[in-house]
Amino acid sequence: MPSTALLTDQYELTMVSAALRDGTADRPCVFEVFGRRLPNQRRYGVVAGTGRLVDAIRDFRFEPDDIAFLRDRGVVDDLTAEWLAAYRFTGDIEGYAEGELYFPGSPILTVVAPFAVGVVLETLALSVLNHDCAIATAAARMVTAARGRPIIEMGSRRTHERSAVAAARAAYLAGFASTSNVEAGRRYDIPTAGTAAHAFTLLHDSEAEAFASQIATSGKDTTLLVDTYDITQGIRTAIEVAGPELGAIRIDSGDLSVMAVQARDLLDSLGARDTRIVVSGDLDEHSIASLAAAPVDAYGAGTAVVTGAGAPTAQLVYKLVEVDGRAVVKRSENKRTVGGRKYAVRRHKPTGTATEEVVGSQCRPPEEPHDRPLQRPYLVGGEPAADLPDLPASRRHLAGCLVSIPWDGLKLSAGDPAIPVTMLSPTS
Repeated sequence: MPSTALLTDQYELTMVSAALRDGTADRPCVFEVFGRRLPNQRRYGVVAGTGRLVDAIRDFRFEPDDIAFLRDRGVVDDLTAEWLAAYRFTGDIEGYAEGELYFPGSPILTVVAPFAVGVVLETLALSVLNHDCAIATAAARMVTAARGRPIIEMGSRRTHERSAVAAARAAYLAGFASTSNVEAGRRYDIPTAGTAAHAFTLLHDSEAEAFASQIATSGKDTTLLVDTYDITQGIRTAIEVAGPELGAIRIDSGDLSVMAVQARDLLDSLGARDTRIVVSGDLDEHSIASLAAAPVDAYGAGTAVVTGAGAPTAQLVYKLVEVDGRAVVKRSENKRTVGGRKYAVRRHKPTGTATEEVVGSQCRPPEEPHDRPLQRPYLVGGEPAADLPDLPASRRHLAGCLVSIPWDGLKLSAGDPAIPVTMLSPTS
């Protein structure tokens, strides 16, 4: 993999230069990633991207060409260049599991390292986590709205080519059934799906010829796109060509709730009672929810997924909270931080319903029955921790977390966080 070292902001490097010269670079520090609030008054956030971040930190190496570039631009001096050439992350990182829910103030990632070693990771950590958490949160809301019906992620053409792969991973973690992005399928072993676009129908002299060609290649279990011209005639032609054994039709335009009802009636009248109906076309969690009563079998979602459904960033920050074992506090107006390393647990009723998140600053919350610790090691002494969860495990973890929060916490409307976060200090 190419180095990720230059995926950073310049001020990380100028801080390292100054700290090396004034002797503070090696002071033991604790950095934390958290959000002060949830975007758009959502009721929960979903942690995603930590696995990608661990891989990116592994590849965080300043190669000779990187250092030469920084020297030529005057970004670093000789002392800093020598330090960067030997850089390896040697600290500890712990955090919430991928697929865990988070709330305002949740310490979702903790970096324990000398100042210079930890500060250079700020931009990389926030780039990965702000993107993936935003996508996973939006996707999880869509999965809730779909009520068990599968959703295909198909947003690659609506975002940067690299973020498309990360978005597919985050959406799958959140419960999507598959992705249209084949690189995501190769890299993360996500099921892939895709059949044909309107261009394929327009290529042929008739809709029937296009359908016949697709069926000859993909078999009758394929999905035919029936709204290139007239939907009613498109459905009739699809069944004439494929027979009632056709796997599915896709509708990508119009009033989808009305079209789905009409399509189901027509398919049934043509004997295609088992032919599924897939709908797509700028779907988000609200439009998916509005189709709950419609005879829809699956959804395709694109733009809203890869843009976070109106919240393209999770608004997470990376802050220094402890130096030499002493809590440090940023007191800026509207941006105040709580100093000290945090330890977090989630409290539950005996039935398993979550009631609150308890976060201790420089202290561990007292244990109570049904508490669940939220942080786990990711890197220890710079090396990956044992038994890191894989993507399927993270997907299962999120499904369990969503079952555990109160019903109000699953509402799509703006509101308070699903559960409160209680902050404790050593004197609490």
